[in-house]
Amino acid sequence: MVCIGSLLRALVLRAAASAGRRRGPRVLCGRAADVRVTPRHGYGWRGFRAVAGRMMLDSSDPASPAEAAGQVQPQRRAAGAVAQAHDGGYASGGWEREDGKLSCGYSSFRGKRATMEDFYDVKLTEIDGQAVSLFGVFDGHGGSRAAEYLKEHLFENLLKHPEFLTDTKLAISETYQKTDADFLESEASAFRDDGSTASTAVLVGDHLYVANVGDSRAVISKAGKAMALSEDHKPNRIDERKRIENAGGIVIWAGTWRVGGVLAMSRAFGNRLLKPYVVAEPEIQEEQVNAEMECLVLASDGLWDVVENEEAVSLGKSEDAPESAARKLTEIAYSRGSADNITCIVVQFHHDKTG
Repeated sequence: MVCIGSLLRALVLRAAASAGRRRGPRVLCGRAADVRVTPRHGYGWRGFRAVAGRMMLDSSDPASPAEAAGQVQPQRRAAGAVAQAHDGGYASGGWEREDGKLSCGYSSFRGKRATMEDFYDVKLTEIDGQAVSLFGVFDGHGGSRAAEYLKEHLFENLLKHPEFLTDTKLAISETYQKTDADFLESEASAFRDDGSTASTAVLVGDHLYVANVGDSRAVISKAGKAMALSEDHKPNRIDERKRIENAGGIVIWAGTWRVGGVLAMSRAFGNRLLKPYVVAEPEIQEEQVNAEMECLVLASDGLWDVVENEEAVSLGKSEDAPESAARKLTEIAYSRGSADNITCIVVQFHHDKTG
């Protein structure tokens, strides 16, 4: 995401003041340091740990103090490996479920941006005998802290929700909004106002729940056709503009449509100065995973700005390894001139596996 100048930020501050809202600290743009990437690679992931009496595979567990400090460069599997950047700006990896029916790969690249504000998360656990897989892409703007907070807390909070198995949609909706409130509280004294998108996919048994806040996107291939399971939250969407204006906000053209002339998306985590116009309430789609479901692609807008839905899922299902597909997608986006961080997760479904 690209922050705009102080003049436009002043517009929303005045709008917020006129609506009777307390003014907060000025937004600091582009001050975050590069993201730490601590991926897990191959079929035997590190980072096993007990969570509420169940075993979890967790992409966020550092394997060593050096890696936790961001001092270890990520290593790929030997098969199909290509040269990687030496500045910590690139990481990729892959994983396959024990029964062979699902595999995933991810690739995250700083690209042409000076800092890395994308984060991602992949988790596998089992609850009451039910296999659960969680995938998330978090694209920060105005800094990396909001996206980093989501990686650290969003799925942890969701798995603790008492209705997670019985009413998964409700659990996702409540967890998104509670995590947003917790983040704002944790940053109450911070001299910044960054935010983040969240595009997540939660697979509980054979039910897939895709939840979206912002302009990251989730697309599936179903019976050979690309199907978006999220719609970008843009301020000029008729329903979003109406919601913003009903809350007392304004949508202004400033190179593109922006909330208060500042933010080019209408929903996000964080962004304290734009509450209640910019909300973290997710839109959720549910799909049953059956023989028609071939693959899922989650990605930040650094990919979707230059790659069409159909092309993304076509490559996602045609590659033998989803990690290879994820790498190729980031490389394609970069070669086409994407000016943003680029992060994507590719999930392949293997229905012919017997376990």
